[in-house]
Amino acid sequence: MKDYLPFTRPMIDEETIAGVAEVLRSGWITTGPQVTRFEAELSTYLGGGRQVRVCTSATGALEMALVAAGVGPGDEVIVPAMSFAASANVVVRIGAVPVFVDVGLRNRNLEVSQIEAALTPRTRAIMPVHFAGLAADLDAVYALASRHRLRVIEDAAHAIGAAWRGRKIGSFGDIVCFSFHPNKNMTTIEGGALVTTDASVLTAIEQLRFHGIQRNAEGEIDVVRAGGKYNFSDVSARIGSAQLAKLDGFNRRRRELAGRYFKVLKEEDGLVLPERGDQDHCWHIFTVLIDYPRFGLTRPRLQRALHERGIGSGVHYPSIPALTFYRQLGYVPQRWPNALRIGRETLTLPLFPGMQDTDVERVVETLWKVLRGD
Repeated sequence: MKDYLPFTRPMIDEETIAGVAEVLRSGWITTGPQVTRFEAELSTYLGGGRQVRVCTSATGALEMALVAAGVGPGDEVIVPAMSFAASANVVVRIGAVPVFVDVGLRNRNLEVSQIEAALTPRTRAIMPVHFAGLAADLDAVYALASRHRLRVIEDAAHAIGAAWRGRKIGSFGDIVCFSFHPNKNMTTIEGGALVTTDASVLTAIEQLRFHGIQRNAEGEIDVVRAGGKYNFSDVSARIGSAQLAKLDGFNRRRRELAGRYFKVLKEEDGLVLPERGDQDHCWHIFTVLIDYPRFGLTRPRLQRALHERGIGSGVHYPSIPALTFYRQLGYVPQRWPNALRIGRETLTLPLFPGMQDTDVERVVETLWKVLRGD
């Protein structure tokens, strides 16, 4: 469809493509000098003093972070009940137990006031998710973690370039994990990063991301743990360097587009807007809640109708405890009512830097036409 508007699209220019070609011609395409450069650039972007390790995905970063932080079989990790399934899956994969806490209806972030009641002697970590690029209440999270001697692993997959009270996400805190998937605010095609100042975590990550290999002073190889393979490629790093240089501009445009949505999309009965935030919000996605039965629709019917009119949309996200796997583990989704409602009603509207203001107006006009049966 000629004028089809997807809900997201990566912004990769010809200069970046030429840079990738240079890497391909160099003969060194796996982990090498471009990775070292990209990690240093990310550290500088975050203000310096922070160690960055890039890897194949944010999911891999989260899983390695849990292991490196000492979380293991039988331990418990506080996780938002509404996020991408990976936030909980990584906990299960290492033999630990996700303990869900509900989220705010508009900000979709962890309800910190509910964490205390969810803690047990087996709790080892809290995993806040900065949903849509709006930071969770990190002052409250870290204060609670300090009182109970818990690790904090920030799932910042949505939040590269976002900030908490003027401080960039990743520039402070315990362990912070970013995503560079193609639908994120910057991309490396696939990829992620882990940021920390904890030397023991860094040592563990370097082992976990490449087969548990450790070299002695003479360069001889030993294997000290059963590591995986999450190392990053120079091809992806070259894309990341180019994207990082444009990130603040991308995010500025995302904020402008979100502001346009708030101007032309008015909240009415049956439609709930997200929390607006401020300049610290990097607007990874723009999600609304829709009471579909009120409009005589189902979400799939609405999405099909939008698609037929040239508008893409997404669903971010179902309630994690409502997913089949977690219900089979015994979770009862009704215990987390906000997550359940968001999962039932959420709809993600197009938002990416290449959009025009008129695209926002077209999305809103088309959405209301479908909702009202025009």
